[in-house]
Amino acid sequence: MTQPPPTASRHRFPPDFVWGVATSAFQIEGAAAEDGRGESIWDRFCRQPGAIADASDGLVACDHYHRWAEDLDLIAGLGVDAYRFSVSWPRVQPQGRGAWNEAGLDFYERLVDGLLARGLQPFLTLNHWDLPQALQDRGGWAQRETAQHFVDYAIGIQRRLGDRLAAIATHNEPWVMAVLGHETGLFAPGQRSRATAMQVSHHLLLSHGQALQALRAEGSRARLGIVLNLAPVQPATDSPADIDAARLEDGKLLRWYMDPLFEGRYPPDVLAHLGADAPQVAAGDLAAIAAPMDFLGLNYYTRSVVSAAGPWDVRTSGNPVTDMDWEVYPQGLTELLLRLHRDYAVPPLYVTENGGAFRDALVAGRVHDADRTAYLAAHIDAVGEALRQGVPMAGYMVWSLLDNFEWASGYAKRFGIVHVDYATQRRTLKDSALWLRDFLRGQAALRGGRRAVAGG
Repeated sequence: MTQPPPTASRHRFPPDFVWGVATSAFQIEGAAAEDGRGESIWDRFCRQPGAIADASDGLVACDHYHRWAEDLDLIAGLGVDAYRFSVSWPRVQPQGRGAWNEAGLDFYERLVDGLLARGLQPFLTLNHWDLPQALQDRGGWAQRETAQHFVDYAIGIQRRLGDRLAAIATHNEPWVMAVLGHETGLFAPGQRSRATAMQVSHHLLLSHGQALQALRAEGSRARLGIVLNLAPVQPATDSPADIDAARLEDGKLLRWYMDPLFEGRYPPDVLAHLGADAPQVAAGDLAAIAAPMDFLGLNYYTRSVVSAAGPWDVRTSGNPVTDMDWEVYPQGLTELLLRLHRDYAVPPLYVTENGGAFRDALVAGRVHDADRTAYLAAHIDAVGEALRQGVPMAGYMVWSLLDNFEWASGYAKRFGIVHVDYATQRRTLKDSALWLRDFLRGQAALRGGRRAVAGG
């Protein structure tokens, strides 16, 4: 495993740098049929035979809906500054439009007030993939009207919670919702059409820009932005075929989202590649998408290596591999952050998710997850290096606070720094959580590695 940096310390980062942990509603809340919550596309998807690796669902998950106070105490005990969480749209507006569910809104009000009472900044995500099934029945994100419903939803959350939020992200990882949800069918709603996926990507971006405009019109004082899953894309070899394939993949993964958000256009090479599958774009859409942002969130797990001959075998790299079969490549985070700063006029950047799934186990009351600890230390080091080179880094958040429902992988893959015994719902701090706590106290002194974090 990658070695942690020498004498990593919170104090080597700026005093206003935000440290946090992250979760999402469907992955932890449970209580799927309680207090008026509506059905989401993930509830429906979980019932499809073969959709989830272990045939599990989110009906109970981590039971966070009932254990939220205990979980907030855990977060506060880590010494972080912020908690990134998402609102379940069907919990607060079961049909995705029209009537609001007061019990659902009350839950998030208690959650936000509980965070503030513990001195934690609430970083709220409006859409972390769990679209109300009622809207999917009307065509979902493939229909332009869903963008307007999302704007109305954003306004409703702003009016109820906005005065207490530190930040609002519109969407989490639109690439995943578009491509995995509508092109490959691996995620909800399980469709398989490239043309649909591209139209979905456009409506997600459009709804983001329109929501930002609406939130500002409502007087939002929170920082406003979006969260993208991005990676440096590299050719497997220096052959012209691999270089061309990597360029196209970079266009589909990174430039397809960054170009409209920051340059008001879609990349011409990707549009040419898509041909008839390119999305329909109405007049004014691109200007709306490019609405100014206060921050950009980046979720980073690994790099993307592209071969024109077919999928690249990650194990040929010689680097460690996580339980998701993702290469551990922390220097890729530095490369990505430098590239974004170089190529785009980016606002302050947060790493809003970063972590690793490893096969850890609770033994005698402890979880010795040295691989995860080393993963986090190395990636924090990578953020520090980007900061040292002038990238406007504003924060770093660990994925995830809790072991949870890992989408199509079910419960077998554990990303948490807190172990969850799903039979009893008992929470146990893993060694990685204890390391993070010590790091944030300035007490971690891990030896090894090649460079120190910023300022070291």
